[in-house]
Amino acid sequence: MRTSTGLLAEIRGLVTTHARPDLRTPVDGLLLSRTETSATDHSLTEPLLVVMAQGAKRLLLGDQVFEYAAGQCLLVTADLPVTGHFVGAGPGNPALGVGLVLRPAVIAPLLLAAPARPRPRITAGPPAITTGPAGPELLDAVVRMLRLLDHPADVPVLAPLIEQEIMWRLLTGPYAGALGQIGRADSGLAMVGRAIRWIRDHYAEPLRIADLARLAAMSPSAFHRHFRAVTAMSPLQFQKRIRLQEARSLLAVRPGDIAGVGHLVGYDSPSQFTREYRRLFGAPPGADAARLRVAAEPRAVRQLP
Repeated sequence: MRTSTGLLAEIRGLVTTHARPDLRTPVDGLLLSRTETSATDHSLTEPLLVVMAQGAKRLLLGDQVFEYAAGQCLLVTADLPVTGHFVGAGPGNPALGVGLVLRPAVIAPLLLAAPARPRPRITAGPPAITTGPAGPELLDAVVRMLRLLDHPADVPVLAPLIEQEIMWRLLTGPYAGALGQIGRADSGLAMVGRAIRWIRDHYAEPLRIADLARLAAMSPSAFHRHFRAVTAMSPLQFQKRIRLQEARSLLAVRPGDIAGVGHLVGYDSPSQFTREYRRLFGAPPGADAARLRVAAEPRAVRQLP
């Protein structure tokens, strides 16, 4: 098998050739990122595998910091609001990455064939972000997935097979524990995930811990412990982050309606909305909206987490 260095070189070439501003590719679930900015980005990410081919990124989840660089990968196993920036990226020195959406329907059948491991008890574990090396077997499968972009007729047949292989490499390596949580309907992550999805879909509504705990089939105390373990935030902090990021997107198209946008995302107090917005984004809503318009934000070029 080729070395990781050679595989990364081919990945860089294929990403440079095929990356688009919206990240999408003709292969369903495959995302490519070419970023020439180190500006801070606030995003809501879905469960995703990211392989960094060039550059490095630093992510903040709650009060925890995660970093990964070329030759390493990032596993996000829940819907999370994250803040991050590419380190040292700029014109002529882009950060290059490959993303693949993590789908429970693909992962679950593979768990039946994966090497037997002790079934973990439902305990509060680490956050739903994992970083580490991408070995040559994983990089080789990623290269073959990217090559399909030059052979579109092969995509319908080969892309699902290579996706399975990539998931298999993760399930039979050091990321087995993290990925396996996605495929098990009774895992702690899956149970908390039901509450996360409710908050994402109903972020402007009042949040009641007892109702969320019932949705996750846990006691309120166990739910709070598990939720913080997965997201590195309390449910209220998570809801606040979702509200503010949604408000920022709305202000890009409604910059003159600060009070209205605050109300839409769930704030009854304009002063509280302005205060919390400034704390997260470093400027009050009106000034930040003006800054985003000058910088042509939200970016035409999306970023991988």
